[in-house]
Amino acid sequence: MEGADPVSERRSPTIRRRRLGAELRRLRESAGITIEAVAERLECSASKVSRIETGHTTATPRDVRDMLAIYGVSEVEREELVQIAREARQRGWWYPYNSVLSGAYVGLEAAASSVRAYEQQVVPGLLQTADYARAMIEFARPDMPADEVDQRVRVRSNRQSLLTQDDPIDLWVVLDEAVVSRPVGCDEVMRAQMARLVEVAELSNVTIQVLPFSVGAHAGMDGSFTILDFPEPGDPDVVYAENGTGGLFLEKSDELQRFNYIFDQIRTQAMRPEASIAHIAELAEEPLWKWRPRGSSRT
Repeated sequence: MEGADPVSERRSPTIRRRRLGAELRRLRESAGITIEAVAERLECSASKVSRIETGHTTATPRDVRDMLAIYGVSEVEREELVQIAREARQRGWWYPYNSVLSGAYVGLEAAASSVRAYEQQVVPGLLQTADYARAMIEFARPDMPADEVDQRVRVRSNRQSLLTQDDPIDLWVVLDEAVVSRPVGCDEVMRAQMARLVEVAELSNVTIQVLPFSVGAHAGMDGSFTILDFPEPGDPDVVYAENGTGGLFLEKSDELQRFNYIFDQIRTQAMRPEASIAHIAELAEEPLWKWRPRGSSRT
């Protein structure tokens, strides 16, 4: 990847696969044909057709031609969708790292116009320094081979060009106060991470807020999540909700509505962006973790 901007190209194959699937589903439903009937004509399983329509499986150009022929789609429209199928089969810059990340998430992130996130425990990957990322991964996965740790750190660094490319994403992050209070790595690593947050917040497309402990219980206590918004009307928003096994992609309208409500609630309760950055800058100079040693009691 040296010498290249790995995520400056927003033509994500992931979003094309998702868009193609939605269009194939629309055309099938308009033709009044069931998934089972399509599967029988294509001599494949109904689950394959379903996964193509949800964007979880990449359709071959031949699959798309055959499906569109069943739906009675014109030759011109058929060729347009077959071309999208070809583009959806291209490999994104993240393909070599598929063993250490969720390619689906990175592909959606690369195509998004804006990202809104609430983080409970750690600095988001788009804002992490390499040293912070390495320390976090090594503490969480002490059994992980060094080369895999290197790959994970490299991916996070590559993703960050989304913030500074010619057409940057808009990033709005609410950090629980625990994120900036709990040390990750040594003192030097954590101070550098705080300085990085202050630096990135100067970008016009980045907003960072801190949700203080003093607010008590709040709407986001179920866990960290990310809302991805896309520029095309045909590409519905997606929520990525983290859990113990990685995360879930949520796309139903009621789910999107719920997480939009949660984000609006916590950003309203959080410190204003200017105050948040001032607080983070103070922590870089006089960090809490210096006078509250690890493992010490609060009593």
